[in-house]
Amino acid sequence: MSDPIEAMIGLTEKLTEVIAADAKSFEARRPQEVAVRIAETSALSNQYRHDSVRLRAAPQLIEAAPLEQRLRLVRATEAFDAVLARHGRALEAAKTVTEGLVRAIAEEVANQRSPASGYGPAAKPGDATAITLNQSA
Repeated sequence: MSDPIEAMIGLTEKLTEVIAADAKSFEARRPQEVAVRIAETSALSNQYRHDSVRLRAAPQLIEAAPLEQRLRLVRATEAFDAVLARHGRALEAAKTVTEGLVRAIAEEVANQRSPASGYGPAAKPGDATAITLNQSA
């Protein structure tokens, strides 16, 4: 498209659609579906970043656009912001669930192991065990 405003509207709507699909996949606990779209999401995100920087650097392009077109851009951007917020909530929920599962598994493994005497005179090779949890993940 030669019209940068129309291009930005189309790009914003497409990126909104892809991110909404990702959020829906995360909400349905099917992150493997997101992996299939990651290349497309990345390419669209990079293009969006590039085009939005270009438009911010040339505000006269937006000012010269017809009111109807500017309103469509605003609506597309508002929808994009809303789906980004939804996506963020879905990611946070997935992260919380994953962290809980990791903790539960680690606790169960630790509970099933007999107390090891890994140090001292009664220690045997292989008694010392360690488990590490990264709490910042």
